[in-house]
Amino acid sequence: QVQLVESGGGFVQPGSSLRLSCAASGLTLEYYAIGWFRQAPGKEREGVSCISTTDGSTSYYYTDSVKGRFTISRDNAKNTVYLQMNSLKAEDTAVYYCTADSRCSWTPDTYHYWGQGTQVTVSS
Repeated sequence: QVQLVESGGGFVQPGSSLRLSCAASGLTLEYYAIGWFRQAPGKEREGVSCISTTDGSTSYYYTDSVKGRFTISRDNAKNTVYLQMNSLKAEDTAVYYCTADSRCSWTPDTYHYWGQGTQVTVSS
C-alpha cells in the first residue's frame, strides 16, 4: 500500500531552520508530483511547495509567503522528498503534510495520497 510519512518537525525560535522529510513506500516519488501543504489552527489547508519531473526536467513551485526561505528537493535513491525551511517565522507554525499525485496543484483535494503530518511550531 502507498504510505507517505513526514518527519522533522519541532519547536524552534523565529529565524531558525528545520528540514522536513517525506519518506514514501508503495510508490516511487520521482514519478509523482509531490506537494507540501500546511494547516494552522483555525485556518484552511494551504499549499506551500511542489516538485515534479516531466521528461527529465524538474519543476519547483513555492507559494509567495515562503519564496526565498523554503526549498523543496528530492532524493531518488532514498525515495524521499525534503522541505528545507529557513528563516522561520511565527506564521509558519502549522501541521505540514506531504502529498502525492500526477501533477502539481495548489488545491489540496486534487492529491490522492497524504501523509499524517508533522507539527512545526515557531515561537519565541
